[in-house]
Amino acid sequence: MTKILLVRHGHVEGIRPERFRGRHNVPLTERGILQARATGEYIAAHWQPSHIYTSPLQRCVQTGVEIATRCAASAEVLEELNDLDYGEWQWCTHEEVQARWPQEFDRWFKAPQWMRFPQGESLQDMHARLADALRLILQRHANKTVVLVAHDSSLRVLLLHLLDMPLAAYWRFAQDPCGVSEITTSARQAKALRINETQHLPQSPS
Repeated sequence: MTKILLVRHGHVEGIRPERFRGRHNVPLTERGILQARATGEYIAAHWQPSHIYTSPLQRCVQTGVEIATRCAASAEVLEELNDLDYGEWQWCTHEEVQARWPQEFDRWFKAPQWMRFPQGESLQDMHARLADALRLILQRHANKTVVLVAHDSSLRVLLLHLLDMPLAAYWRFAQDPCGVSEITTSARQAKALRINETQHLPQSPS
């Protein structure tokens, strides 16, 4: 049995008020660094991961380094874990997108499986590359514990893939900064033991 821990990166600029961050390479905020450190301590206290894989974007690499340091494990960038390519929507606020692309904006939240971002990706594109990443990880790390540090979008799609759910269910999973999900995989099935746990994080300022 292989155990996969899915971790979203820590807090960054562009979460509140919300922007379509995508491939925009923002670093962790001070709050995000504290979250990443707390997450590393939490994982080190409860699991013994053999390896940490991260998205190539800075916010995930920083989070992965904090986890790897505390778990005495190695961290490696895996390109396939990259965030969704929002194309022309990247780094726009929701209000800006809604004003310029009202029909597409509405479709994204009502039927995400039918959406392709202008000059960007679809969820089907993301699903294909994440499935390739998951196959690689399961081949390399059979019967071990692995941490994947990625993004809100990529972690939602990974959960859908692992749990054999349709892309139409994309919005059913919450993925908060440094939330931890635990999935076990075997030859028969994958099971979710926890989804988006955040009780290990320092209290957010009011």
